[in-house]
Amino acid sequence: MVKLIILATSNKNKIREFKEILKDYDIEIKPVSDFGPIPQPVEDGKTFDDNAYKKAFHTARILGIPSIADDSGLCVEALDGKPGVLSARYAGHDASDEDNCKKLLFEIKDHENRNAKFVCNLSIAVPSGPALTYEAECHGKIIDELRGDNGFGYDPLFFVEEFGKTFAELNSEEKNSISHRGKALREFKEELPKVLKWLDQRLFEERPPKPDHNQYLDNDWSS
Repeated sequence: MVKLIILATSNKNKIREFKEILKDYDIEIKPVSDFGPIPQPVEDGKTFDDNAYKKAFHTARILGIPSIADDSGLCVEALDGKPGVLSARYAGHDASDEDNCKKLLFEIKDHENRNAKFVCNLSIAVPSGPALTYEAECHGKIIDELRGDNGFGYDPLFFVEEFGKTFAELNSEEKNSISHRGKALREFKEELPKVLKWLDQRLFEERPPKPDHNQYLDNDWSS
């Protein structure tokens, strides 16, 4: 039975959210950083699903252990779905969360339509390549100012009517109850017994066959 799954991210906020949501299950989640530095995959996929799979399979193949990864981001209706897969580097490869939020506010300032959604694609892969995928969304609106000190990324700008707050104003329990990542992980949790069975089957299929020792019975080992 699989007892260990690698979390293919070094993002401390994501690690905290994954562990919080999966804390009640008898399965150990370890971040990839626990295994020392390994080469990072190039996240050049055109969709969240592409990038989630690339990260999960890349890590599973290198470490030889089932790995789970997510790729998530913000899609703003008035900006034709941007920042999308470029959410983490919207203002540049070395951009901070503040940089990205500032760029988003600049890009949307002349738009009345503030509808947006967070999207999460979750992929769990085995070293040989097969994977399971889960996807979820959370809908909200972009406001004109940063509000709240919790969360990360675009959370201070993402207002959800259900709570009348931004993601960054919610505590972890409130956020996980409605967030894109929380929804995807709950779906994953609901199917966890099936997932673990699937992982066991895939890993068993990958094991090399045991050697047939009968083939050596007639060998002369004296020389």
